[in-house]
Amino acid sequence: MTKAIMQYPGLSEKIVFNTGAASGIGLAMAHAFASQGASLMLLDLDGVGLVRAKGELEAAYPNVRVEIFVASIIDPEGLEAAVEQTIKKFGRLDVLLNNAGISMNKPALEITPEEWRRAIDIDLSGIFFCCQSAARRMMNNGGGVILATASMWGLRSSARRTAYCAAKAGVVSLCKSLAVEWAEHHIRVNAICPGYIQTTLVNDLVSRGVLDEQSLHTRTPLGRMGTPEEVAHTALYLASDLAGFITGHAMVIDGGWTANGY
Repeated sequence: MTKAIMQYPGLSEKIVFNTGAASGIGLAMAHAFASQGASLMLLDLDGVGLVRAKGELEAAYPNVRVEIFVASIIDPEGLEAAVEQTIKKFGRLDVLLNNAGISMNKPALEITPEEWRRAIDIDLSGIFFCCQSAARRMMNNGGGVILATASMWGLRSSARRTAYCAAKAGVVSLCKSLAVEWAEHHIRVNAICPGYIQTTLVNDLVSRGVLDEQSLHTRTPLGRMGTPEEVAHTALYLASDLAGFITGHAMVIDGGWTANGY
């Protein structure tokens, strides 16, 4: 991971609750916010990955304060315990980064009821429960920022991604609705919509032949996949004072994919 080059105003000493933080975009965001002087509560189901992430962050940023919590975002008791632990350790919660999620590439007629529910539960309902739990604390602290990692597939549709597209479209709509409802409490809510990003998950889909890397590059106007760090810098901007008048927005980071009508 590389440290952020520039400083984003208003992020130093903020308390950040980051889900799905053990790897991929979530881990990149952890590094990015640590570079700004923020303190972090990292949540994931991967306990080993969380310990590794904590070690990475403390080695890269000697003054960073990092706590970890193993829980699922669809376990109400575990999630609430994690948020309470954040308040206990740090005194407040300023920024929520909703990164936890799963992918699903499967023909619609082959999706089982259990698979459908799992995709909606994790990729949409879990996001809402995190927003709800964090916002209750933010309202007592004068406001905050909520960012949800949706997807460009929340703004476009695709075959074999029915459950994923439905869930991510729900996340985009959810963010817009919460942005309007919670504005009076000084809570900004925005969605981040990545395209194809070079993560372990995408690399695995490429290696299994589910995705064709060269086709992705050809289809993307910028001719490549994005990096987790590029998504993380977008999160820094949206969470910072520079974006103080931005709420209810879906920021696309896809190298021009959704703009390309070809």
